[in-house]
Amino acid sequence: MEILEGIETRHSIRGFKPDSIPRDVMEKILQAVSNSPSYTNTQPWEVAVVCGKKKDELSRVIFELAKAKAQTNPDLPMPTGWPPEHEARSHEHGARRLATLGIERGDEKGREKLRLMNFEFYGSPCAVFLFIDGSLGQWSIFDMGLFAQSFILAAHSLGVASCLQASVTNYAPEIKRFLGVPESKKLIICISLGYADEEATLNAYRSIKLKSEDFTRWYE
Repeated sequence: MEILEGIETRHSIRGFKPDSIPRDVMEKILQAVSNSPSYTNTQPWEVAVVCGKKKDELSRVIFELAKAKAQTNPDLPMPTGWPPEHEARSHEHGARRLATLGIERGDEKGREKLRLMNFEFYGSPCAVFLFIDGSLGQWSIFDMGLFAQSFILAAHSLGVASCLQASVTNYAPEIKRFLGVPESKKLIICISLGYADEEATLNAYRSIKLKSEDFTRWYE
């Protein structure tokens, strides 16, 4: 798969087959992503790959926390607001996704069921957690964005689907305790990985992207 094709065809998957990802495929992804760029080559990334029974156990822990609406404590604060044009896109995205699933805006049970699927990793066989040292600042967080993008594109090139999940990081302290990761580390993002279940209704949805002319200014 060529790079441009990968960028253009990758999309978030929220319905996975139970099939596990072979170890050699995961290692190939990790080896490829090790070439990601970083500020002055600091390479701040630390990766936890959680599969099998360990993934199921962790899912039960965070699912119960989310179900009980336990207090959240992400290492990266969640956004508290957006500029109007960004907020409009976010609202449209949410409304269109609910419509695809046949969930009415006022259907609280349906929306709650959808929310809780995050903490089951959408049924994926593998969850990957990206960490950095807590002393690092915004440039290292930028580096982690580059790393995450490289990761999901490398996976896509090998037929492995993904979903970046910020909501899972709401329970960063509990995840770190479960994995034995020092509290001094920051949990940046969770990535659910697996093979797409093309029959899953969740996977029928596609978000609308801006055209390049909508966000580009030319200076010549």
